Amino acid sequence: MSVAVVFSRGLAGLDAPLVRVEAHVGGGLPQFHIVGLPDTEVKEARDRVRAALATSHFKFPAGRVIVNLAPADLPKESGRFDLPIAIGILAATEQVKTDHLAEHEFAGELALSGELRPIRGALAMTYCAHRDGRSFVLPASVAEEAGLARGATVRPARTLLEVCAHLSGQASLPIHEAKAVRGEPTYPDMADVAGQATARRALEIAAAGGHSLLLCGPPGTGKTMLALRFPGILPAMSEDEALEAAAVQSLASAGFHPERFGTRAFRSPHHTASAIALVGGGSPPRPGEISLAHHGVLFLDELPEFDRRVLEVLREPLESGAITISRAAQQADFPARFQLVAAMNPCPCGYLGDSRNPCKCTPTQVQRYRSRISGPLLDRIDLHVNLHAVAAAELSSKAGEASSLVRRRAAGARARQVARQGVANARVPSSQVDSRMRPDARGLQMLRNAASQLGLSARAHHRVLRVARTVADLEGSDALAGRHVAEALAYRGLRS
Repeated sequence: MSVAVVFSRGLAGLDAPLVRVEAHVGGGLPQFHIVGLPDTEVKEARDRVRAALATSHFKFPAGRVIVNLAPADLPKESGRFDLPIAIGILAATEQVKTDHLAEHEFAGELALSGELRPIRGALAMTYCAHRDGRSFVLPASVAEEAGLARGATVRPARTLLEVCAHLSGQASLPIHEAKAVRGEPTYPDMADVAGQATARRALEIAAAGGHSLLLCGPPGTGKTMLALRFPGILPAMSEDEALEAAAVQSLASAGFHPERFGTRAFRSPHHTASAIALVGGGSPPRPGEISLAHHGVLFLDELPEFDRRVLEVLREPLESGAITISRAAQQADFPARFQLVAAMNPCPCGYLGDSRNPCKCTPTQVQRYRSRISGPLLDRIDLHVNLHAVAAAELSSKAGEASSLVRRRAAGARARQVARQGVANARVPSSQVDSRMRPDARGLQMLRNAASQLGLSARAHHRVLRVARTVADLEGSDALAGRHVAEALAYRGLRS
């Protein structure tokens, strides 16, 4: 009887806890058991591993084989454990050398032919393996993604035979050299947008300070067009932000595309999306749209058409920038530092306030339509912008500024914020807003008047100050003046 231990990784949110794959081969009737909370995909590894060993010209042991995935209380899912299970069986039966086995970690799904297929979460697993001082052996198809983990030793392989040859010292797996995959991201250009000066200004403020934004206007006024161009005016992602976003996207079913590294995500779920699709869930928990939009943009078009209970789940992530998904067997934490851009019509027919198309809705219908968005959610959206139909003269005139010019101003304002307080204005803690963003006497008087006339809550009061501080940063002003507060208050007009 013999036992071999092979290291691999599980996935629990963005964390990749170590999994010890213990293979025991003993006498008795031929049996193959996998224990340690395996799900269906892991249990099916018995057939994939047996066939892959046979087609790779290895002998499958004739006795009793038990594979334990430790720790036993961590749920194991997906086919990533195929490769470590196969290596463990080969090591236990002395068909491969074990001298350097403890220096590596393994993950990969096996085809029946012995080829290695792609896996989810390669970036998260590789980062954790590097932190523990081991190299990571995984399918060559995800090597570029895994190579994004700075300093990690990644050894890509195409087949089980290549891995065994490396362990036996016959042919070493080369260390993957990460390519410079980060290029200049491409987004739709703001120069395509004619007119809508107020909305363009609001987008610039939102980009500079990290604020959320709601666009309200009749059909055809350019709400979706503006939203699609919003990522192009956001400041460039830092290296850490790009790695965080890539790690989250690598956990999704579609995986992460290395050529998109450094490009801000733009997620636009349909209004029929469920709460689980939006915030994440399932068993095991997977990231939802708000996490896949981490350090990017979440665009909710036709906001009132979303189920109200679905929209309410956004309230906590908008404040905290993270989401915790709790299930009976497992809990997972995912980051969700996204910028919300929402769009809606002003009424059910869509033409309230449109001079060219008269509105046919009653005041009761308009109120019922707008009340689909709760006051607490609307309170958490910093900028409310009303759009109007663009005149024909504006459509035929020269378009506005290019995204590159707007992005340069937004990046300059963001740099001032980070130098002053370490984070964007939208992320300054409430406990520090009054001390860091105190306006002059005229601005304070405006806020007092607005609190009584508009019924501003304490949260809305702080959000107005954050927006006003961003307006001042765009102007290059150290002081927070009344004109900055006045512009910020102009973006608080919409009510549920």
